[in-house]
Amino acid sequence: MKRFTLLMAWIACAQFSHLSAANYVAYLFTYFTGNAPENEQICYALSSDGWNYTPLNDGHPIIASDSIARTKCVRDPHILRGEDGWFYQVVTDMRSSLGWSSNRGMVLMRSRDLIHWEHHAIHFPERYKGTMFEHVTRVWAPQTIYDASVGKYMVYFSILTDDGSCPYDRVYYAYANNDFSDLEGQPKVLFDVKNASIDTDIVRDDDGLYHIFFKTEGQKQKGIKQFITSDLHDMSKWELQPGFCQDTNKAVEGSGVFRLFDGTWVLMYDCYTSYHYQFCKSTDLKTFKQVQDTQTTGMFTPRHGTVIAITKQENDLLTAWNSLLLANRELKERAVPTFTLKQLDSRKALMEETQRVLNGKASAKAYKAQAKKIQKFLK
Repeated sequence: MKRFTLLMAWIACAQFSHLSAANYVAYLFTYFTGNAPENEQICYALSSDGWNYTPLNDGHPIIASDSIARTKCVRDPHILRGEDGWFYQVVTDMRSSLGWSSNRGMVLMRSRDLIHWEHHAIHFPERYKGTMFEHVTRVWAPQTIYDASVGKYMVYFSILTDDGSCPYDRVYYAYANNDFSDLEGQPKVLFDVKNASIDTDIVRDDDGLYHIFFKTEGQKQKGIKQFITSDLHDMSKWELQPGFCQDTNKAVEGSGVFRLFDGTWVLMYDCYTSYHYQFCKSTDLKTFKQVQDTQTTGMFTPRHGTVIAITKQENDLLTAWNSLLLANRELKERAVPTFTLKQLDSRKALMEETQRVLNGKASAKAYKAQAKKIQKFLK
């Protein structure tokens, strides 16, 4: 009986984690927008085609950094659909106005619904006191991938230290613990090209090969390079591909790779000195052709982020949540003189009720109903 139960649980998990393309209807882009503290926040945008995105909450943050990070600012959000029903997100815990060597850790997050997130800040000088990692001056762009060889989630990131133990940005990894609240043991080197490397992104193709994208920050010619391997932990099997992956001569960073419903691979990256994002397509994950750029002004000006495909239920939930966020903002921002004293009391009660709905269990039905209630009140 116990064996049967475990088998059924494994089948259920496998069915959840390997949804067919037909189950997906949209794409979710999670990103930040700039170097000012008010822009170092997590934002969401949705797309039906993977190329064109509409930001949620009118481009305002959907998670306040001061509620999750020690520095009260975050950058480089990476989102992953887990194998176990959870969504995982990791971010750089950093306020860039303090300097590019001022961050000391990351934030680990997980969610069941993409809206309510558990969060744990990992401060390396405290977590790894007495080791080389106590001396980090930056822990940049963490990302997560499921390592089936050990059945754990692997978090990888670049670090730099001020004690000489890691004199250039080198990519390390550590496994997350079971509830994604901490890292297990001391980080280990994932790869070392004897020069500064940052912004690593790893995807796995249909043949089971890993494609490891990274930026060559320390070399004279900077850009996005790629390794291909069948084994994440045996560098003797890693093959460095010729040339660079970006289809531009502009400065780039923050590569993110995802797949469209039709099987096309998308490589996107941050043209950070030109203030726009660039999206490229590929059929072989080796050669990439530019498709389009984002605008440099307006509501959608993303910086280093990542994309996942989402189901109709998830898309409907986020869309309903967005309608409530927008309605609630209008309610809060409507000029006070336009209300009577009685209406002001009603508005206060309505805002408190709305906050309870937002804090409660994620429900598209509840979000839609509350948004309509606010819209009716504002007429």
